[in-house]
Amino acid sequence: MAYWLLKSEPQDYSYAQLETDGTGIWDGVSNPLALKHLRATLPGDLALFYHTGSQRQVVGIAELISPPYPDPNLNDPKRVVVDVRPVRRLPQPVTLTQMKANGHFEGFDLLRLSRLSVVPVSPEHWRRILYLAGEWQSGQFYH
Repeated sequence: MAYWLLKSEPQDYSYAQLETDGTGIWDGVSNPLALKHLRATLPGDLALFYHTGSQRQVVGIAELISPPYPDPNLNDPKRVVVDVRPVRRLPQPVTLTQMKANGHFEGFDLLRLSRLSVVPVSPEHWRRILYLAGEWQSGQFYH
């Protein structure tokens, strides 16, 4: 299983909308590096759901439930999408400001390549974000 961060403008598609829908298609990715990351995803991978714009915060966790496939709304086989489902909302959002100030996110692509809409997340960064979100149980991080 791999970890990812998926970015969305909350007014375009929010985590609350994904919860309401039950499943969604992650589309609209056009940056070549972000598409490369999206093509590397597998069903069962987990993703942090990040609201961009004025919020700039991780708000929930989603699961990728399909392999990448060509966007059915475009006539371009290079533009892929994946299906996602909500897993859970985080107890408290984790802001970009918190991550920048933390010191444990060196090398994290969210901070280095801020324009990417699909970013790989190392297990260490994943655990640190869950810790900052208040997900800590019996001294162990959980998925």
